[in-house]
Amino acid sequence: MKHLISFFLCGMIFSSATAQRAAADEIKTPKGPLTVQPVFHGGLVLTWDHKTIYIDPYGGATAYKGLAAPDMILITDVHQDHLDTLTLNALETGKATFIVPQAVADLLPAKYRQKIMVLNNGKSVNEKAVIVSAIPMYNLPEEKESKHPKGRGNGYLINLGGKTVYISGDTEDIPEMRALRNIDLAFVCMNLPYTMDINQAASAVLEFRPAIVYPYHYRGKEGLSDVEAFKKLVDAGGQKTEVRLRNWYAQ
Repeated sequence: MKHLISFFLCGMIFSSATAQRAAADEIKTPKGPLTVQPVFHGGLVLTWDHKTIYIDPYGGATAYKGLAAPDMILITDVHQDHLDTLTLNALETGKATFIVPQAVADLLPAKYRQKIMVLNNGKSVNEKAVIVSAIPMYNLPEEKESKHPKGRGNGYLINLGGKTVYISGDTEDIPEMRALRNIDLAFVCMNLPYTMDINQAASAVLEFRPAIVYPYHYRGKEGLSDVEAFKKLVDAGGQKTEVRLRNWYAQ
């Protein structure tokens, strides 16, 4: 009887976790659909051409139940909400290549060493027909005591299926973000005191004008950022960027 109860409870947890995860979006590309699956906080999954890319997997393996095992894992920074070894250790990563900055490579468990591809700011790699470029992510002003110093972590540009995806990582509205062009999908953080507020984020988005932007990584010390207000700021800017609001904290 005990086993039956345990099985029933596990089933409830599984159903609840998968039901609460935000629904996936499908983006048309010239080379087949790109699926965007919000997961948790800064974690998301991209699937294209039978390739699955996990970005900053975080929140426990249950959050990833029912999703295909990763072919690539991109990690932006060393903090636990990006480099979450508990989640990594619970996932099926046997076929995955880890694309990470050197600071992350230095902290990954030894069992992943043969899978690591170090990619620092300014470098690119073509992995399985997906081009990944590492770009800066950092706090302003630049200070030694910064939570996110320039050069340690990576934002990413991912080119696949004729589309360019921007992953901000933990950053403020830095010149490198504002200078971006021809971005199809952007995932932009906004949480104080770690990154930037919604006004900075909206101002940057209005400057680099992605076709679609997802506010993500928006939980800070004072709770969740007002992403509805962020959307209003972007909509009022008249740049025809579509803001897609998804629940990244449904767990």
